[in-house]
Order: sequence, then structure tokens, then C-alpha cells
Amino acid sequence: MTDAPGNPRPVGPYTPVVRAGDWLICSGQLGLRDGALVEGGVGAQVTQAIANIQTLLASEGAELASVAKTTVFLADIADYQSMNDAYVGALGDHRPARSAFAVVGLPLGALVEIEAWAHVG
Repeated sequence: MTDAPGNPRPVGPYTPVVRAGDWLICSGQLGLRDGALVEGGVGAQVTQAIANIQTLLASEGAELASVAKTTVFLADIADYQSMNDAYVGALGDHRPARSAFAVVGLPLGALVEIEAWAHVG
């Protein structure tokens, strides 16, 4: 479990990244930077959430290319295409398995939350 300096601070009582054998599990990340949601809509929040995941992985010596699975929670399913565009922009050619769906609400009024599982074995 890592709470390294520079890692995104959790908004609840959980650990942001946990090592479980050959896996790193990143708790759901919002588009938070310096404790506040980034401006610019769902695309900006997706980009920041993935940057937060990248920071968590780096604190454990891993990188985005190690991500095998993500789950994307959207406050509004109408943002699906905008999320996809930003997701591809942030991950480049890497295409982990993914689930994406709408939820009733997200913490802090966020538009998106993304969790990730990275295989580092």
C-alpha cells in the first residue's frame, strides 16, 4: 500500500493503490488536481484521472502500459463519446479491457471516475 508524496489524496477512507501479488489495484480516481476537480468537462476529468492513475502506478515502479483492466464510471452516459476520445488520447495505443457505465452520482460532483488494475508480475 502506498501513500507516497505526490500521489493523489483519497477523498475517503481507502488506500489509493494496493499491491496484491503480481497486481497493482488503483482505487477509483477522479479528475482531481491539487484537491479540486479540473475544469473543462468530462474530457479534462478523464485526462486528469488517468494522469492520477499514472502517478499511482509510478509510485510502485509501474506504468500505464501495465494496466490490464479499467472501469469507468460516468455521471451521464451521454458523455460516453467524449470520455472515449479523452481516454484514447490519454492511453495512446494501449487498450486494456474496460467496462464503462453510468451511475447515479460520483463524489464531489465529478463527471467521471476511473479505477485500474495493472499486472506487474
